[in-house]
Parts: sequence; C-alpha cells; structure tokens
Amino acid sequence: MVIRRWVRMDVVPFNHFSIGNNSMIEDFTTVNNGVGDVIIGENSLIGLGNVIIGPVQIGNNVILAQNIVVSGLNHNYDNVAQPIHQQGVNVAAIVIEDDCWIGANTVVTAGVTIGKHSVVAAGAVVTKSIPPFSVAVGNPARVIKRYDETQKEWVKTY
Repeated sequence: MVIRRWVRMDVVPFNHFSIGNNSMIEDFTTVNNGVGDVIIGENSLIGLGNVIIGPVQIGNNVILAQNIVVSGLNHNYDNVAQPIHQQGVNVAAIVIEDDCWIGANTVVTAGVTIGKHSVVAAGAVVTKSIPPFSVAVGNPARVIKRYDETQKEWVKTY
C-alpha cells in the first residue's frame, strides 16, 4: 500500500478508513471520511488529483484515472429562507465494485453503484447505478455496451 506524499488525508478516527495491499493513492488527491467510511480494496489505483468523500467503498483491482470526484455527500437546499450551508447534509454510499476503470474527469454522485468490471468513460457524470460488465458514457452517464456472456463479446446497447 502506498499513499503518496502530497495526498491530503482528511481522515477522522470516528469513521473507518482502510486501503488494501498493493493499492496506491497518487499525489494531489484528497480523501475525506468525515461523513462516512472510505474503504479501498487491494490492487487498486487512485490517480492524480482525485477527491474521495465518504461513504465510499472501492473494490479490488479498480483504476481511477485523474481528477475524478467520488462524493457520497450532498448539501440540503430545500428551505429557501435559510442559507444552504446552514441546512446540513445528507449522505448515500457509493460502491465501485471490483475490476472497474473510471476515466479522467468523471463525477460519481451519492448513492451510485458501479457494477463489477465496468468502464466509465472520461468526463462522464454518473447519477444512476451502472450494471456489472457495462460501458457508460456521457452526462448523465448512460450504458452504451454490455458484455454478452453467450456471445463472449461486448455488444452495443443503443
């Protein structure tokens, strides 16, 4: 396990933080477990300049490219008579399952699960869960390919 020198670790003792064997967090990344656990599996790479705000669970053999935001935190804004910063927050866990690759400049929003062995293209905004063995692109992200076990190949879904 390697956490590079220029990683900002905003890690509090009352929530869990763990990183598995052979995983790495690259420089200029921020990890924050203030509102929820951050768990990173084995053999995973958190690339340069990412922001990881719990609750987040990242599986084994996951690649997060550069400048990705994965945040299980949202600010409440319902009361228009009160400043947003005074209305508190809500949280919903994010799960990135094993063997995923998340492209650069992607945003993953609270409550989303990205299924096993899925690819999320660079610049995507993931607002809904992505099924296992899928390729998702765009804003909002949509699935454009799925792996078809019977054909043993990736098949376009559009």
